[in-house]
Amino acid sequence: MRTTSRTSARTGRRAGRTRATTAAGLAVAAALSLASCRDSRGGGAGDASGGTVKIMVGGIDKVIYLPAKLTERLGYFKEQGLDVQLLTEPAGAQAENVLISGDVQGVVGFYDHTIDLQTKGKCVQSVVQMADVPGEAEMVSASKAGPLSSPAAFKGRKLGVTSPGSSTDFLTRALAVRNGVKTSDYTTVKAGAGATFIATLTNGGIDAGMTTDPTIAKLVSTGKAKVMVEMRTEAGTRKALGGLYPSSSLYMDCSYVGSHTETVQKLANAFVKTLGWIDQHTPAEIAAKMPADYAGGDPKLYEKAVGDSISMFNGDGVMPPEGAKNVLEVLAQFSPNVQGKKDTVDLSKTYTTRFVTQAKQ
Repeated sequence: MRTTSRTSARTGRRAGRTRATTAAGLAVAAALSLASCRDSRGGGAGDASGGTVKIMVGGIDKVIYLPAKLTERLGYFKEQGLDVQLLTEPAGAQAENVLISGDVQGVVGFYDHTIDLQTKGKCVQSVVQMADVPGEAEMVSASKAGPLSSPAAFKGRKLGVTSPGSSTDFLTRALAVRNGVKTSDYTTVKAGAGATFIATLTNGGIDAGMTTDPTIAKLVSTGKAKVMVEMRTEAGTRKALGGLYPSSSLYMDCSYVGSHTETVQKLANAFVKTLGWIDQHTPAEIAAKMPADYAGGDPKLYEKAVGDSISMFNGDGVMPPEGAKNVLEVLAQFSPNVQGKKDTVDLSKTYTTRFVTQAKQ
């Protein structure tokens, strides 16, 4: 069972979300039921027709996206009668592109892409919000940790992100701007993730960079890097970004959500069940369910990586409204796409709680 401290850390904001969504959930339950009936009679491909649902994951072996593979491993997709194919891209920016091109039906990636895309005239929605915090950390090379001890010292540095336009890029920019550094004052380096990120940091290609577990655990255990900014916890995220920053989500094109409600509901059912399973199991039990190669030959270190990041998952799939507002506030501070357009962004179109509310019932 999950420890009391991990569960109680989210109790307050969960209670608030429950009050905010229960009434709405009751109202949409009947509508969803009717919609499901309509879809079962004449739904498009991927609904009653039983077609394959392709989901792109922005790095399938990253702990922040663990629920995607875990749902498959637990058999919850099949339990819902779904044929789900999980694909992977190393960065969220590429995952976003294949969704827009129509090559996949969904993406497991950061929520902030839905806001960024809306400013470009695209409608994309988070239908299951898995995490309330980024699950990321700004790592600094051990040899540079003295002079480069905070984002205030980013000026003149080479900073690694998975790729330009990715959420690691967004977060790096946010840290810079919030600490008085212009985004033009440092050099953004495409450093990838995992072994590529580690190699780039080790050979001096970057001074610091944004990454996730299990990469964080590997860097710390080998002494190659230190955590400069911690955003795997609620406390660390609030300190770094001024509030919650919902991240890992299942997001889909709005038109697909509207025309494939039965399929989307089944996906929500599966993911919400997985989040509940995570909430009730230890890092060791969770790690044991994942593919052996995710551990990179060190099962104990992988278990630690899971334990260090697992509190990011919210257990219910519900978007915290304050978190969505804070993501918009953060993006508006530095994003050329969002700056000047903040007041035109309709957050209600960037996420929905209707499917996770129904899943819980």
